[in-house]
Amino acid sequence: MTRKVCVIGVGNTDFNSMTPDVSWKEFMYEACKKAYVDAGINPREDVDSFITCAEDYWEGFSIFDEFVPDQIGAVLRPCCTVCGDGIQGLASAYMQIMTGLVDTVAVESHSKISDALSYGDVVLHAMDPIYEKPVAGQVERERFSGPSYPEKSPKPLVGKTDEKGRVHPYYIAGLEMQHYLRSTKTTEEQCASVVVKNKRNAYDNPMADYECSLIEDDVMQSEYLFKPVKELDISPLVDGAICFVLAEEGVAKNLGVEPIYLNGFGYSSETPWFSSRGMDAGYATMASKMAYKMAGIKDPKGAFDIIEVDDRFSYKELQHIEALGLAKPGEAAKMLENGELEKDGKLPTNISGGSLGIGNCLEATGLQRSLEIVTQLRGFAGKRQVKNPEVGLAQSWRGIPSGTGAAAIFSRYPEVKA
Repeated sequence: MTRKVCVIGVGNTDFNSMTPDVSWKEFMYEACKKAYVDAGINPREDVDSFITCAEDYWEGFSIFDEFVPDQIGAVLRPCCTVCGDGIQGLASAYMQIMTGLVDTVAVESHSKISDALSYGDVVLHAMDPIYEKPVAGQVERERFSGPSYPEKSPKPLVGKTDEKGRVHPYYIAGLEMQHYLRSTKTTEEQCASVVVKNKRNAYDNPMADYECSLIEDDVMQSEYLFKPVKELDISPLVDGAICFVLAEEGVAKNLGVEPIYLNGFGYSSETPWFSSRGMDAGYATMASKMAYKMAGIKDPKGAFDIIEVDDRFSYKELQHIEALGLAKPGEAAKMLENGELEKDGKLPTNISGGSLGIGNCLEATGLQRSLEIVTQLRGFAGKRQVKNPEVGLAQSWRGIPSGTGAAAIFSRYPEVKA
């Protein structure tokens, strides 16, 4: 008989721009403990395998695997690191369970980016050294004070240039947004509406750190950083951790836990070099096709009651909706204008607030998106609860300059009603 994999527990910390009072180990411990309590299990006895999603560069030291087991309950237990996004970690857990060798797997991912002093340098290091890095060299020294969130961190989110006068690698987002707007005839004002929607949605999410009441003019009047990307088009960085506990269906039944099934997933990695790939989010298209096929979905339009997509830049939400096959090129902006992406619309999108409202959680972003889907399917989303959702889609992207993305389909049933 084919095994079924489901989510039996989730846990997370709040997401905050600055967390000097806690370490990344304490973050991981808090999220994992909450997930184990939620699932009603003892990690030392009931979890067969552990996965953490982390990248050594973000952590600030190499061989991060060595620092993982203590705080997630994996000492002397099978434990591995996925150097990728959280949804890729869920995929790895699913495959482990499907082998029949393990029944329960914990997946953790986190961000402690407030400790990093060189975010731009880390991103720059991933870029092609011949054709892309040199762009970040011959400019006048200039400093940018960061987003207008005086009550938040005084530390700049991102500047046009750094202290050495180098262009910030987010210039790639400017080029890609130009291409998207021209090819789909989407406008900057429509992208500004994404910011307004998501930051407003974040008011109903107690975990969010960047909720804000704006109008489109506020976004349009914010400073151009990488034209046409403006200050408020960019999701700010945050700290936080998330843990998922996945298990074979029988485990959930024995525990008396109402399962949320992982029906399908997919992930795709194009070249990380911007100069040798397209600008149309092909990673999202390929990842979603894999997920749809696995879940038995032939036509994604109308298949989902709620979706959470990567919106680290405002245009990305619209671009990803189209790349996922949920709208034709240029249609996502019209759906937004018609209210279809609102909580009570035909395709509720980023009701959590997305990265624009919660914050950019680096490799934990995929679990951030998945967390909202699971919370909604459980009916635990409070004021932001969508009415009777049965099937949801979470999509992620690893951010600039990567061409890696993933998608996961969750539902309340073992099989998706395609």
